[in-house]
Amino acid sequence: MHDLVIRGGTVVDGTGGPPRTADVAIDGGRIADVGDDVGGGERVLDADGLLVTPGWVDVHTHYDGQALWDPLLETSSAHGVTTVVMGNCGVGFAPVRPADRDWTVALMEGVEDIPAAVLNQGLGWRWESFPEYLDALDSAAHAIDVATQVPHAALRVYAMGERGIDHAEVPTAEEIEVMGRIAAEAITAGALGFSTSRSRNHHATDGRLTPSLTATEAELVGIATAIGRTGRGVFELVFEDGADEGHLRIARRMCEAGGRPLSMTTLQRAGQADGYRRILETLEQADADGLRMRGQVAARPVGLLMSLGGSVHPMRPSPTFQSLGALAPDALQAELARPDVRERILAELGGEADMMSRFAYAYELGDPPRYDQGADDTIAARAAAAGTTASAVAYDIVAAGGTIYVPVANFVDGNLDATREMIVHPLTVPGLGDGGAHCTMIGDFDFPTFLVSYWGRSAPAEQRLPVEWLVARQTSATAALVGLGDRGVLAPGLRADVNLIDFEALGSTAPRVVNDLPGNGSRLVGHGTGYVTTIVNGQVSYEGGEQTGVMAGALVRGSRAAAAS
Repeated sequence: MHDLVIRGGTVVDGTGGPPRTADVAIDGGRIADVGDDVGGGERVLDADGLLVTPGWVDVHTHYDGQALWDPLLETSSAHGVTTVVMGNCGVGFAPVRPADRDWTVALMEGVEDIPAAVLNQGLGWRWESFPEYLDALDSAAHAIDVATQVPHAALRVYAMGERGIDHAEVPTAEEIEVMGRIAAEAITAGALGFSTSRSRNHHATDGRLTPSLTATEAELVGIATAIGRTGRGVFELVFEDGADEGHLRIARRMCEAGGRPLSMTTLQRAGQADGYRRILETLEQADADGLRMRGQVAARPVGLLMSLGGSVHPMRPSPTFQSLGALAPDALQAELARPDVRERILAELGGEADMMSRFAYAYELGDPPRYDQGADDTIAARAAAAGTTASAVAYDIVAAGGTIYVPVANFVDGNLDATREMIVHPLTVPGLGDGGAHCTMIGDFDFPTFLVSYWGRSAPAEQRLPVEWLVARQTSATAALVGLGDRGVLAPGLRADVNLIDFEALGSTAPRVVNDLPGNGSRLVGHGTGYVTTIVNGQVSYEGGEQTGVMAGALVRGSRAAAAS
Protein backbone atom coordinates (compact mmCIF):
# COMPACT_ATOMS: atom_id res chain seq x y z
CA MET A 1 0.00 0.00 0.00
CA HIS A 2 1.55 3.29 -1.15
CA ASP A 3 1.43 6.49 0.89
CA LEU A 4 -0.35 8.33 -1.93
CA VAL A 5 -1.63 7.39 -5.38
CA ILE A 6 -2.62 9.85 -8.10
CA ARG A 7 -5.06 7.93 -10.23
CA GLY A 8 -5.80 8.19 -13.94
CA GLY A 9 -4.37 11.61 -14.78
CA THR A 10 -2.72 12.82 -17.96
CA VAL A 11 0.91 12.53 -16.93
CA VAL A 12 3.25 15.15 -18.39
CA ASP A 13 6.37 13.87 -16.72
CA GLY A 14 8.87 16.70 -17.23
CA THR A 15 11.06 14.89 -19.77
CA GLY A 16 9.36 16.48 -22.77
CA GLY A 17 7.88 13.13 -23.77
CA PRO A 18 4.26 12.86 -24.93
CA PRO A 19 1.47 13.01 -22.32
CA ARG A 20 0.02 9.66 -21.30
CA THR A 21 -2.71 8.41 -19.01
CA ALA A 22 -1.11 6.80 -15.97
CA ASP A 23 -1.11 6.50 -12.20
CA VAL A 24 1.62 7.96 -9.99
CA ALA A 25 2.52 6.29 -6.70
CA ILE A 26 4.38 8.09 -3.91
CA ASP A 27 6.18 6.68 -0.87
CA GLY A 28 8.31 8.50 1.67
CA GLY A 29 8.37 11.75 -0.29
CA ARG A 30 9.64 10.07 -3.47
CA ILE A 31 8.01 8.86 -6.67
CA ALA A 32 7.63 5.09 -6.28
CA ASP A 33 6.05 4.20 -9.62
CA VAL A 34 4.45 5.66 -12.73
CA GLY A 35 2.33 3.25 -14.75
CA ASP A 36 -1.01 1.77 -15.71
CA ASP A 37 -1.76 0.13 -12.37
CA VAL A 38 0.50 1.05 -9.49
CA GLY A 39 -1.65 -0.52 -6.77
CA GLY A 40 -3.50 1.00 -3.86
CA GLY A 41 -2.71 3.91 -1.61
CA GLU A 42 -3.43 5.17 1.90
CA ARG A 43 -4.81 8.17 0.07
CA VAL A 44 -5.94 8.26 -3.55
CA LEU A 45 -6.39 11.43 -5.61
CA ASP A 46 -8.64 11.19 -8.66
CA ALA A 47 -6.81 13.00 -11.48
CA ASP A 48 -9.16 12.09 -14.33
CA GLY A 49 -9.23 15.05 -16.74
CA LEU A 50 -6.26 16.73 -15.07
CA LEU A 51 -2.64 17.22 -16.05
CA VAL A 52 -0.19 15.62 -13.63
CA THR A 53 3.16 17.42 -13.80
CA PRO A 54 6.25 17.88 -11.64
CA GLY A 55 6.13 20.93 -9.40
CA TRP A 56 7.60 24.05 -10.97
CA VAL A 57 11.21 24.92 -10.19
CA ASP A 58 11.65 28.73 -10.20
CA VAL A 59 15.34 29.62 -10.39
CA HIS A 60 15.07 33.40 -10.05
CA THR A 61 13.47 34.73 -6.87
CA HIS A 62 14.37 37.13 -4.04
CA TYR A 63 12.85 35.61 -0.91
CA ASP A 64 16.24 35.90 0.84
CA GLY A 65 14.70 37.68 3.83
CA GLN A 66 11.07 36.64 3.49
CA ALA A 67 11.91 32.93 3.71
CA LEU A 68 12.98 33.53 7.32
CA TRP A 69 9.57 34.76 8.49
CA ASP A 70 7.05 33.61 5.86
CA PRO A 71 6.66 29.84 5.46
CA LEU A 72 4.24 30.09 2.52
CA LEU A 73 5.98 32.36 -0.02
CA GLU A 74 2.54 32.36 -1.61
CA THR A 75 3.38 34.46 -4.64
CA SER A 76 5.24 31.36 -5.76
CA SER A 77 3.61 28.47 -3.91
CA ALA A 78 0.11 29.50 -5.02
CA HIS A 79 1.38 29.24 -8.60
CA GLY A 80 2.41 25.60 -8.43
CA VAL A 81 6.05 26.34 -7.60
CA THR A 82 7.53 23.74 -5.28
CA THR A 83 11.20 24.87 -5.34
CA VAL A 84 12.48 28.45 -5.36
CA VAL A 85 16.07 29.61 -5.81
CA MET A 86 17.05 32.89 -4.09
CA GLY A 87 20.23 34.94 -3.92
CA ASN A 88 20.02 36.23 -7.48
CA CYS A 89 21.30 39.50 -8.98
CA GLY A 90 24.29 39.62 -6.65
CA VAL A 91 22.24 40.74 -3.63
CA GLY A 92 21.46 38.96 -0.38
CA PHE A 93 22.12 38.98 3.34
CA ALA A 94 25.26 36.92 3.88
CA PRO A 95 28.06 37.03 4.60
CA VAL A 96 27.65 40.24 6.60
CA ARG A 97 29.30 41.83 9.59
CA PRO A 98 27.04 43.63 12.09
CA ALA A 99 28.46 46.99 11.02
CA ASP A 100 27.37 46.39 7.42
CA ARG A 101 23.80 45.25 8.07
CA ASP A 102 22.21 48.64 7.38
CA TRP A 103 24.04 48.96 4.05
CA THR A 104 23.05 45.43 3.05
CA VAL A 105 19.40 46.23 3.77
CA ALA A 106 19.64 49.55 1.88
CA LEU A 107 21.05 47.75 -1.14
CA MET A 108 18.28 45.14 -1.15
CA GLU A 109 15.68 47.87 -0.74
CA GLY A 110 17.12 49.85 -3.63
CA VAL A 111 17.68 46.92 -6.01
CA GLU A 112 14.61 44.82 -5.27
CA ASP A 113 12.09 47.30 -3.78
CA ILE A 114 11.76 45.44 -0.47
CA PRO A 115 11.19 48.09 2.24
CA ALA A 116 13.97 48.48 4.79
CA ALA A 117 11.43 48.64 7.63
CA VAL A 118 10.14 45.22 6.60
CA LEU A 119 13.61 43.72 6.42
CA ASN A 120 14.81 45.26 9.66
CA GLN A 121 11.83 43.86 11.52
CA GLY A 122 11.80 40.45 9.87
CA LEU A 123 15.42 39.38 9.44
CA GLY A 124 16.49 38.70 13.01
CA TRP A 125 20.19 38.64 12.00
CA ARG A 126 21.20 35.34 13.59
CA TRP A 127 24.24 34.96 11.37
CA GLU A 128 27.40 36.52 10.05
CA SER A 129 28.86 33.85 7.77
CA PHE A 130 27.06 32.28 4.84
CA PRO A 131 26.93 28.80 6.46
CA GLU A 132 25.30 30.44 9.50
CA TYR A 133 22.72 32.07 7.20
CA LEU A 134 21.97 28.65 5.71
CA ASP A 135 21.45 27.30 9.22
CA ALA A 136 18.97 30.13 9.93
CA LEU A 137 17.04 29.24 6.77
CA ASP A 138 17.20 25.57 7.72
CA SER A 139 15.57 26.26 11.09
CA ALA A 140 12.58 28.10 9.58
CA ALA A 141 9.34 26.39 8.51
CA HIS A 142 8.73 26.11 4.76
CA ALA A 143 5.71 25.07 2.72
CA ILE A 144 7.95 24.62 -0.34
CA ASP A 145 11.65 24.01 -0.87
CA VAL A 146 14.03 26.97 -0.82
CA ALA A 147 17.60 27.14 -2.10
CA THR A 148 19.99 30.05 -2.34
CA GLN A 149 23.21 31.41 -3.81
CA VAL A 150 26.06 33.48 -2.40
CA PRO A 151 25.66 37.12 -3.54
CA HIS A 152 28.63 39.08 -4.85
CA ALA A 153 27.68 42.42 -3.26
CA ALA A 154 27.66 41.05 0.28
CA LEU A 155 30.76 38.98 -0.39
CA ARG A 156 32.70 41.98 -1.71
CA VAL A 157 31.83 44.23 1.23
CA TYR A 158 32.68 41.43 3.66
CA ALA A 159 36.13 41.00 2.10
CA MET A 160 36.93 44.68 1.42
CA GLY A 161 34.93 46.63 3.99
CA GLU A 162 33.86 50.13 2.96
CA ARG A 163 36.30 49.96 0.03
CA GLY A 164 34.05 47.32 -1.53
CA ILE A 165 31.36 49.95 -2.08
CA ASP A 166 33.76 52.47 -3.61
CA HIS A 167 33.96 51.94 -7.37
CA ALA A 168 37.29 53.73 -7.54
CA GLU A 169 38.81 50.91 -5.50
CA VAL A 170 40.16 47.64 -6.90
CA PRO A 171 40.56 44.59 -4.64
CA THR A 172 44.01 43.32 -3.92
CA ALA A 173 45.04 39.80 -4.87
CA GLU A 174 44.63 38.87 -1.20
CA GLU A 175 41.08 40.26 -1.13
CA ILE A 176 40.15 38.35 -4.26
CA GLU A 177 41.54 35.22 -2.61
CA VAL A 178 39.35 35.90 0.45
CA MET A 179 36.26 36.33 -1.74
CA GLY A 180 37.00 33.10 -3.56
CA ARG A 181 37.60 31.18 -0.36
CA ILE A 182 34.37 32.41 1.27
CA ALA A 183 32.38 31.72 -1.89
CA ALA A 184 33.78 28.18 -2.07
CA GLU A 185 32.94 27.64 1.62
CA ALA A 186 29.36 28.76 0.89
CA ILE A 187 29.09 26.29 -2.00
CA THR A 188 30.47 23.48 0.17
CA ALA A 189 27.95 24.39 2.90
CA GLY A 190 25.06 24.12 0.44
CA ALA A 191 24.73 27.28 -1.64
CA LEU A 192 23.71 26.38 -5.19
CA GLY A 193 25.92 28.99 -6.77
CA PHE A 194 27.27 32.53 -6.95
CA SER A 195 25.48 35.56 -8.42
CA THR A 196 26.67 38.97 -9.56
CA SER A 197 25.33 42.12 -11.22
CA ARG A 198 26.83 44.70 -13.55
CA SER A 199 23.66 46.76 -13.92
CA ARG A 200 23.44 50.49 -13.21
CA ASN A 201 19.77 49.93 -12.42
CA HIS A 202 20.95 48.19 -9.24
CA HIS A 203 21.73 50.70 -6.49
CA ALA A 204 21.13 51.24 -2.79
CA THR A 205 18.62 53.75 -1.44
CA ASP A 206 21.47 56.19 -0.78
CA GLY A 207 22.19 56.24 -4.52
CA ARG A 208 25.41 54.24 -4.42
CA LEU A 209 25.58 51.65 -7.18
CA THR A 210 25.75 47.96 -6.37
CA PRO A 211 29.28 47.02 -5.25
CA SER A 212 29.68 44.41 -7.97
CA LEU A 213 29.03 46.89 -10.81
CA THR A 214 32.69 47.62 -11.56
CA ALA A 215 34.22 44.36 -10.39
CA THR A 216 37.20 43.58 -12.59
CA GLU A 217 37.60 40.52 -14.75
CA ALA A 218 40.38 39.38 -12.40
CA GLU A 219 38.01 39.54 -9.42
CA LEU A 220 35.20 37.62 -11.10
CA VAL A 221 37.49 35.04 -12.64
CA GLY A 222 39.25 34.60 -9.29
CA ILE A 223 35.96 33.88 -7.53
CA ALA A 224 34.85 31.55 -10.35
CA THR A 225 38.14 29.65 -10.19
CA ALA A 226 37.84 29.11 -6.44
CA ILE A 227 34.27 27.86 -6.81
CA GLY A 228 35.34 25.61 -9.66
CA ARG A 229 37.74 23.77 -7.37
CA THR A 230 34.76 22.52 -5.34
CA GLY A 231 33.36 20.72 -8.40
CA ARG A 232 29.94 22.19 -7.60
CA GLY A 233 27.93 25.34 -8.07
CA VAL A 234 26.64 27.56 -10.85
CA PHE A 235 27.08 31.23 -11.79
CA GLU A 236 24.24 33.72 -12.35
CA LEU A 237 24.94 37.09 -13.99
CA VAL A 238 22.83 40.20 -14.57
CA PHE A 239 24.01 42.81 -17.05
CA GLU A 240 22.36 46.12 -17.86
CA ASP A 241 23.47 45.73 -21.47
CA GLY A 242 23.80 42.01 -21.98
CA ALA A 243 25.07 42.53 -25.51
CA ASP A 244 28.10 44.52 -24.31
CA GLU A 245 31.25 42.78 -25.60
CA GLY A 246 33.09 43.33 -22.32
CA HIS A 247 30.30 41.76 -20.29
CA LEU A 248 30.03 38.79 -22.60
CA ARG A 249 33.80 38.27 -22.47
CA ILE A 250 33.75 38.25 -18.68
CA ALA A 251 30.89 35.76 -18.63
CA ARG A 252 32.77 33.42 -20.91
CA ARG A 253 36.00 33.76 -18.93
CA MET A 254 34.15 32.91 -15.69
CA CYS A 255 32.67 29.82 -17.27
CA GLU A 256 36.05 28.75 -18.67
CA ALA A 257 37.95 29.38 -15.44
CA GLY A 258 35.44 27.76 -13.12
CA GLY A 259 34.32 24.96 -15.38
CA ARG A 260 30.83 25.41 -13.99
CA PRO A 261 27.48 26.18 -15.67
CA LEU A 262 26.54 29.84 -16.08
CA SER A 263 23.31 31.67 -16.88
CA MET A 264 22.76 35.32 -17.71
CA THR A 265 19.76 37.60 -17.95
CA THR A 266 18.49 37.74 -21.53
CA LEU A 267 15.91 40.42 -22.30
CA GLN A 268 14.90 42.71 -25.14
CA ARG A 269 15.43 46.22 -23.77
CA ALA A 270 14.43 49.62 -25.11
CA GLY A 271 17.30 51.05 -27.14
CA GLN A 272 18.77 47.56 -27.52
CA ALA A 273 16.05 46.00 -29.63
CA ASP A 274 18.26 43.26 -31.10
CA GLY A 275 20.78 43.06 -28.26
CA TYR A 276 19.30 39.82 -27.00
CA ARG A 277 20.26 38.17 -30.28
CA ARG A 278 23.90 38.99 -29.63
CA ILE A 279 23.59 37.17 -26.31
CA LEU A 280 22.02 34.18 -28.04
CA GLU A 281 24.87 34.12 -30.56
CA THR A 282 27.37 34.16 -27.70
CA LEU A 283 25.59 31.22 -26.08
CA GLU A 284 25.70 29.30 -29.35
CA GLN A 285 29.43 29.90 -29.75
CA ALA A 286 30.09 28.88 -26.16
CA ASP A 287 28.05 25.72 -26.62
CA ALA A 288 30.01 24.84 -29.73
CA ASP A 289 33.18 25.24 -27.65
CA GLY A 290 31.89 22.92 -24.94
CA LEU A 291 30.94 25.58 -22.37
CA ARG A 292 27.69 25.37 -20.43
CA MET A 293 26.33 28.91 -20.81
CA ARG A 294 22.59 29.57 -20.83
CA GLY A 295 20.25 32.53 -21.06
CA GLN A 296 17.61 33.17 -18.42
CA VAL A 297 14.51 34.45 -20.22
CA ALA A 298 11.11 35.79 -19.24
CA ALA A 299 7.81 34.11 -20.05
CA ARG A 300 6.30 37.45 -21.08
CA PRO A 301 7.22 41.14 -21.03
CA VAL A 302 8.57 42.42 -17.74
CA GLY A 303 6.02 45.00 -16.66
CA LEU A 304 5.51 47.91 -14.29
CA LEU A 305 2.17 47.83 -12.43
CA MET A 306 0.49 51.05 -11.33
CA SER A 307 -2.33 50.94 -8.78
CA LEU A 308 -3.57 53.01 -5.85
CA GLY A 309 -1.64 50.97 -3.32
CA GLY A 310 1.51 50.84 -5.41
CA SER A 311 4.62 52.95 -5.14
CA VAL A 312 4.23 54.22 -8.72
CA HIS A 313 1.07 55.48 -10.40
CA PRO A 314 0.05 58.46 -12.55
CA MET A 315 -1.61 60.52 -9.79
CA ARG A 316 1.32 60.60 -7.39
CA PRO A 317 2.84 63.87 -8.74
CA SER A 318 -0.41 65.74 -7.96
CA PRO A 319 -0.32 67.89 -4.78
CA THR A 320 -4.03 67.27 -4.31
CA PHE A 321 -3.53 63.52 -4.45
CA GLN A 322 -0.58 63.76 -2.06
CA SER A 323 -2.82 65.57 0.43
CA LEU A 324 -5.12 62.54 0.43
CA GLY A 325 -2.34 60.03 1.02
CA ALA A 326 -3.23 59.31 4.66
CA LEU A 327 -6.76 58.13 3.85
CA ALA A 328 -7.74 54.48 4.14
CA PRO A 329 -8.19 52.75 0.76
CA ASP A 330 -12.01 52.88 0.73
CA ALA A 331 -12.07 56.52 1.82
CA LEU A 332 -9.43 57.39 -0.78
CA GLN A 333 -11.44 55.80 -3.58
CA ALA A 334 -14.56 57.64 -2.45
CA GLU A 335 -12.68 60.94 -2.48
CA LEU A 336 -11.19 60.28 -5.92
CA ALA A 337 -14.68 59.55 -7.27
CA ARG A 338 -15.74 63.15 -6.58
CA PRO A 339 -15.87 65.16 -9.85
CA ASP A 340 -14.23 68.25 -8.28
CA VAL A 341 -11.31 66.21 -6.93
CA ARG A 342 -10.88 64.51 -10.31
CA GLU A 343 -10.86 67.88 -12.06
CA ARG A 344 -8.27 69.35 -9.69
CA ILE A 345 -5.93 66.38 -9.91
CA LEU A 346 -6.08 66.17 -13.69
CA ALA A 347 -5.36 69.90 -13.93
CA GLU A 348 -2.21 69.31 -11.87
CA LEU A 349 -0.97 66.48 -14.10
CA GLY A 350 0.20 68.48 -17.08
CA GLY A 351 3.76 69.03 -18.28
CA GLU A 352 6.45 67.22 -16.28
CA ALA A 353 3.80 65.71 -14.02
CA ASP A 354 2.16 63.90 -16.96
CA MET A 355 3.55 60.44 -16.32
CA MET A 356 1.39 58.80 -18.99
CA SER A 357 3.08 60.71 -21.82
CA ARG A 358 6.33 58.84 -21.09
CA PHE A 359 5.00 55.41 -22.03
CA ALA A 360 4.62 54.23 -25.62
CA TYR A 361 2.64 51.27 -24.32
CA ALA A 362 0.35 51.29 -21.28
CA TYR A 363 -2.74 49.16 -20.78
CA GLU A 364 -5.51 48.47 -18.32
CA LEU A 365 -4.49 45.07 -16.95
CA GLY A 366 -7.91 43.63 -16.15
CA ASP A 367 -8.81 40.59 -14.07
CA PRO A 368 -7.93 38.00 -15.19
CA PRO A 369 -4.90 39.94 -16.42
CA ARG A 370 -4.04 40.25 -20.10
CA TYR A 371 -0.44 40.77 -21.14
CA ASP A 372 -0.83 40.40 -24.92
CA GLN A 373 -2.88 43.49 -25.74
CA GLY A 374 -2.31 45.39 -28.97
CA ALA A 375 -1.94 48.95 -30.24
CA ASP A 376 -5.69 49.60 -30.22
CA ASP A 377 -5.88 48.65 -26.54
CA THR A 378 -3.38 51.18 -25.22
CA ILE A 379 -4.56 53.88 -22.86
CA ALA A 380 -3.44 56.48 -25.41
CA ALA A 381 -5.56 54.83 -28.13
CA ARG A 382 -8.56 54.65 -25.82
CA ALA A 383 -8.11 58.31 -24.93
CA ALA A 384 -7.92 59.33 -28.59
CA ALA A 385 -11.06 57.37 -29.38
CA ALA A 386 -12.91 59.01 -26.49
CA GLY A 387 -11.62 62.51 -27.23
CA THR A 388 -9.89 62.87 -23.89
CA THR A 389 -6.39 62.58 -22.43
CA ALA A 390 -4.39 59.51 -21.48
CA SER A 391 -4.10 60.91 -17.95
CA ALA A 392 -7.89 61.07 -17.69
CA VAL A 393 -8.30 57.46 -18.79
CA ALA A 394 -5.53 56.37 -16.43
CA TYR A 395 -7.13 58.33 -13.57
CA ASP A 396 -10.45 56.58 -14.02
CA ILE A 397 -8.80 53.13 -14.09
CA VAL A 398 -6.69 53.64 -10.98
CA ALA A 399 -9.33 55.60 -9.02
CA ALA A 400 -11.76 52.71 -9.50
CA GLY A 401 -9.25 50.25 -8.04
CA GLY A 402 -7.88 48.98 -11.34
CA THR A 403 -4.30 48.44 -12.43
CA ILE A 404 -2.28 49.87 -15.31
CA TYR A 405 0.33 47.63 -16.91
CA VAL A 406 3.38 49.15 -18.62
CA PRO A 407 5.67 46.61 -20.33
CA VAL A 408 9.27 47.79 -19.96
CA ALA A 409 11.21 44.89 -21.51
CA ASN A 410 10.45 42.31 -24.21
CA PHE A 411 7.87 44.64 -25.80
CA VAL A 412 9.90 46.97 -28.01
CA ASP A 413 7.81 46.03 -31.06
CA GLY A 414 4.48 46.08 -29.25
CA ASN A 415 4.04 42.30 -29.26
CA LEU A 416 5.35 39.08 -27.73
CA ASP A 417 7.35 37.90 -30.76
CA ALA A 418 10.77 38.58 -29.21
CA THR A 419 9.69 36.85 -26.01
CA ARG A 420 8.75 33.73 -27.94
CA GLU A 421 12.00 33.82 -29.90
CA MET A 422 13.96 33.76 -26.65
CA ILE A 423 11.79 31.07 -25.05
CA VAL A 424 12.19 28.60 -27.91
CA HIS A 425 15.95 29.02 -28.23
CA PRO A 426 17.59 25.71 -27.24
CA LEU A 427 20.12 27.41 -24.95
CA THR A 428 17.68 29.35 -22.76
CA VAL A 429 15.77 28.47 -19.61
CA PRO A 430 12.77 30.31 -18.09
CA GLY A 431 13.47 32.55 -15.10
CA LEU A 432 13.50 36.25 -14.11
CA GLY A 433 10.14 36.21 -12.27
CA ASP A 434 11.67 37.93 -9.19
CA GLY A 435 9.23 36.42 -6.67
CA GLY A 436 9.54 38.29 -3.38
CA ALA A 437 10.96 41.45 -4.95
CA HIS A 438 9.58 44.70 -6.40
CA CYS A 439 6.88 44.52 -3.77
CA THR A 440 4.50 47.21 -5.02
CA MET A 441 5.47 47.90 -8.63
CA ILE A 442 6.13 44.59 -10.45
CA GLY A 443 4.20 41.32 -10.21
CA ASP A 444 6.04 38.90 -12.48
CA PHE A 445 6.01 36.06 -9.95
CA ASP A 446 3.38 34.28 -12.08
CA PHE A 447 5.85 33.62 -14.92
CA PRO A 448 5.69 29.80 -14.48
CA THR A 449 1.90 29.84 -14.74
CA PHE A 450 1.96 32.21 -17.72
CA LEU A 451 4.59 30.14 -19.53
CA VAL A 452 2.43 27.02 -19.55
CA SER A 453 -1.06 28.59 -19.80
CA TYR A 454 -0.41 31.27 -22.41
CA TRP A 455 2.13 29.61 -24.67
CA GLY A 456 0.43 26.23 -24.35
CA ARG A 457 -3.20 27.31 -24.68
CA SER A 458 -4.04 31.02 -24.99
CA ALA A 459 -1.52 32.31 -27.55
CA PRO A 460 -2.57 32.57 -31.19
CA ALA A 461 -2.71 29.05 -32.63
CA GLU A 462 0.35 29.51 -34.82
CA GLN A 463 2.46 30.60 -31.82
CA ARG A 464 1.49 27.90 -29.34
CA LEU A 465 4.05 25.44 -28.03
CA PRO A 466 3.55 21.81 -26.94
CA VAL A 467 2.49 21.56 -23.32
CA GLU A 468 4.92 18.72 -22.66
CA TRP A 469 7.80 20.90 -23.91
CA LEU A 470 6.73 23.85 -21.76
CA VAL A 471 6.39 21.68 -18.66
CA ALA A 472 9.87 20.28 -19.21
CA ARG A 473 11.30 23.79 -19.48
CA GLN A 474 9.79 24.82 -16.13
CA THR A 475 10.75 21.60 -14.33
CA SER A 476 13.63 19.42 -15.48
CA ALA A 477 15.37 22.22 -17.41
CA THR A 478 15.27 24.75 -14.57
CA ALA A 479 16.27 22.10 -12.03
CA ALA A 480 19.22 21.05 -14.19
CA LEU A 481 20.32 24.67 -14.64
CA VAL A 482 21.04 24.97 -10.90
CA GLY A 483 22.24 21.41 -10.36
CA LEU A 484 19.13 19.96 -8.71
CA GLY A 485 19.09 16.55 -10.35
CA ASP A 486 16.79 15.05 -7.71
CA ARG A 487 13.61 16.74 -8.99
CA GLY A 488 11.80 18.06 -12.04
CA VAL A 489 10.76 14.68 -13.50
CA LEU A 490 8.05 12.23 -12.44
CA ALA A 491 10.20 9.10 -12.29
CA PRO A 492 10.88 6.48 -9.60
CA GLY A 493 13.34 7.62 -6.96
CA LEU A 494 12.97 11.34 -7.62
CA ARG A 495 11.39 13.87 -5.32
CA ALA A 496 7.58 13.75 -5.17
CA ASP A 497 6.76 17.37 -6.00
CA VAL A 498 3.64 17.26 -8.17
CA ASN A 499 0.94 19.53 -9.61
CA LEU A 500 -2.56 18.38 -10.57
CA ILE A 501 -3.79 20.98 -13.05
CA ASP A 502 -7.10 21.79 -14.70
CA PHE A 503 -5.43 23.00 -17.87
CA GLU A 504 -8.41 24.95 -19.24
CA ALA A 505 -8.64 26.89 -15.97
CA LEU A 506 -4.89 27.46 -15.61
CA GLY A 507 -4.11 31.15 -15.21
CA SER A 508 -3.61 33.96 -12.70
CA THR A 509 -5.62 36.44 -10.73
CA ALA A 510 -4.67 40.08 -11.16
CA PRO A 511 -2.01 41.16 -8.63
CA ARG A 512 -3.39 43.24 -5.78
CA VAL A 513 -1.67 45.19 -3.00
CA VAL A 514 -1.97 43.76 0.51
CA ASN A 515 -0.39 45.00 3.74
CA ASP A 516 0.82 41.82 5.39
CA LEU A 517 4.60 42.19 5.54
CA PRO A 518 6.32 42.84 8.90
CA GLY A 519 5.53 46.34 10.10
CA ASN A 520 2.38 46.45 7.92
CA GLY A 521 4.51 46.62 4.78
CA SER A 522 2.83 46.40 1.38
CA ARG A 523 3.31 43.91 -1.43
CA LEU A 524 1.59 42.70 -4.59
CA VAL A 525 -0.04 39.27 -4.32
CA GLY A 526 -1.72 37.17 -6.99
CA HIS A 527 -2.74 33.54 -7.10
CA GLY A 528 -2.75 30.85 -9.69
CA THR A 529 -5.99 29.36 -10.95
CA GLY A 530 -6.46 25.81 -12.16
CA TYR A 531 -4.08 24.30 -9.59
CA VAL A 532 -6.31 21.59 -8.15
CA THR A 533 -3.62 20.05 -5.92
CA THR A 534 0.04 20.78 -5.29
CA ILE A 535 2.15 18.13 -3.58
CA VAL A 536 5.46 18.93 -1.88
CA ASN A 537 7.72 16.13 -0.70
CA GLY A 538 4.87 13.66 -1.08
CA GLN A 539 2.42 15.69 1.02
CA VAL A 540 -0.55 17.76 -0.13
CA SER A 541 0.44 21.40 0.32
CA TYR A 542 -2.31 23.12 -1.70
CA GLU A 543 -5.77 21.78 -2.35
CA GLY A 544 -8.49 23.64 -4.22
CA GLY A 545 -6.32 26.74 -4.25
CA GLU A 546 -5.93 26.81 -0.45
CA GLN A 547 -2.80 26.05 1.54
CA THR A 548 -3.39 23.03 3.76
CA GLY A 549 -1.12 24.00 6.64
CA VAL A 550 1.34 21.25 5.78
CA MET A 551 4.94 22.48 5.98
CA ALA A 552 6.68 19.82 3.88
CA GLY A 553 9.32 22.06 2.34
CA ALA A 554 12.90 22.54 3.50
CA LEU A 555 16.16 24.28 2.74
CA VAL A 556 17.80 22.54 -0.21
CA ARG A 557 21.56 22.36 0.18
CA GLY A 558 23.26 21.86 -3.14
CA SER A 559 25.65 19.20 -1.86
CA ARG A 560 22.80 17.07 -0.52
CA ALA A 561 20.67 17.44 -3.65
CA ALA A 562 23.62 16.35 -5.77
CA ALA A 563 24.14 13.29 -3.60
CA ALA A 564 20.42 12.42 -3.71
CA SER A 565 20.39 12.54 -7.50
